[in-house]
Amino acid sequence: MKKLNVNSADVQGVDLRVAGGDTRIHPYKPLTQNDLKKIDRASMEVLFEAGFEVHQPEAFAYFKKVADAVDEKKQIVKIKESTVRELISLAPSTVTLCGRDERHDCKLGSGETYFGTGGTALHILDYGQKESRPATLKDLEHVIRIVDQMDYIDICLLPTYPNELNVDEVDIHRFKAGLTYTNKHVMGGVYTAVGIDEVIRLAEDVAGSAEALRKRPFISFITCGISPLRLDNKYGSYLIKIAKKGLPLAVPVEPLCGGTAPMSLAGTLVIQNCDSLINVMLTQLVNPGTPVIYGCVASSMDMRTMCYLGAPVESGLINAATAQLTQYYGLPYYATAGISDSKTLDAQCGYEAAITNMLVGLAGADFIHDAAGLMEFAFTVSLEKLVIDNEIIGTVKRAIKGIDISDRSLCLDEIKEAGPGGNFITSRNTRKFMRTDHYQPTLSDRRQRPVWLEEGYTTAALRAHEIVSTILKEKPGSYLPPRVNSVK
Repeated sequence: MKKLNVNSADVQGVDLRVAGGDTRIHPYKPLTQNDLKKIDRASMEVLFEAGFEVHQPEAFAYFKKVADAVDEKKQIVKIKESTVRELISLAPSTVTLCGRDERHDCKLGSGETYFGTGGTALHILDYGQKESRPATLKDLEHVIRIVDQMDYIDICLLPTYPNELNVDEVDIHRFKAGLTYTNKHVMGGVYTAVGIDEVIRLAEDVAGSAEALRKRPFISFITCGISPLRLDNKYGSYLIKIAKKGLPLAVPVEPLCGGTAPMSLAGTLVIQNCDSLINVMLTQLVNPGTPVIYGCVASSMDMRTMCYLGAPVESGLINAATAQLTQYYGLPYYATAGISDSKTLDAQCGYEAAITNMLVGLAGADFIHDAAGLMEFAFTVSLEKLVIDNEIIGTVKRAIKGIDISDRSLCLDEIKEAGPGGNFITSRNTRKFMRTDHYQPTLSDRRQRPVWLEEGYTTAALRAHEIVSTILKEKPGSYLPPRVNSVK
């Protein structure tokens, strides 16, 4: 087992991601460095003193080899701090989620922030309808075709569940739809062990060989952990199977304030951190160097109804704070933002998505999933919301980019030439900086009212629907190579 090059005290005082080369300034930091030390210390104390349950036999055997205390009857494992740090140090600090086209490669841990869809939602909301309906495989294909055309959605995380299929058909059909209709990276949750094998075989066929797929992995998987402090049999088995294959794997957990975690945000961060580190450790016990992505889907409950909330600002705060934690540990990060709890395409649907995407994006999360398309507590997907969220993400990316201060951008020569009372309309740099310094929306309406009225006084939702309709009217192409003709 590889050892950390620093002792425990050093780890608590060093932002490991910065030490590893990420020098990007993240302007939003809800936690101080001292706060990070406290959460880290609390997490190590919980893992050693309270421990965690492991209900997957093979996983229990892996942990037993490195544990400091084991309760066979209760299946509880306790691990000391130095072992935890040694195990997480084996995980790569960067994970590249490749596109079939290299321009779509997403290098998590590089300092860039990428955005993607998320799910898996059971329902779809058709434009103009008050009621949603169960999603089908055709709906998933439509979603993927829209995502493929959206400039600011970087990763296609398969966001809907085809309700008409048997569960043993779901994995292969969902991933095949992704590989058919987009050449962006395809990520998805999985539902059966056989399905995992089928998806990997399909991807290897598309890549040309198993070696080619592992060299440039254009698919990745999600196995969800169970909060608090528990590793279940089903997803523990899936995690082990995927880790053995050496393919990228996100390991998100979903503690809920007041439900499966303390009501305090700080306490929820401790549970979130422990649960994610448990899964990260298991991947490295199974296959050291597994490209694992620390995941956070933490949110809160509405204590009046005891229901999950997808879009509270507290979710944005927790996920932004977790971005700092993952930078502290030097681990790639799968964050959550962009969901709305609205049931329709209204103002709430926009502002909830914008607020959390902006908070988590400015905190420097590597990959923000659920960033586009999800509404109604992540239960429903709207094609039009995909388009609206693409615009929101474009704006967030511009904010993340910050302001370039250089001799050229200060424009001293232009300012001197224009002088007092001058203007810069004809300046040679105006066109250049209009393109590089200013985000140009494609959906938002910036016309004067008379023009807007004359051209139909459309809303953002209607304009998004027109974009969706235009894309779906086109005959769909296929990114699958000719040799891959059928599901195997």
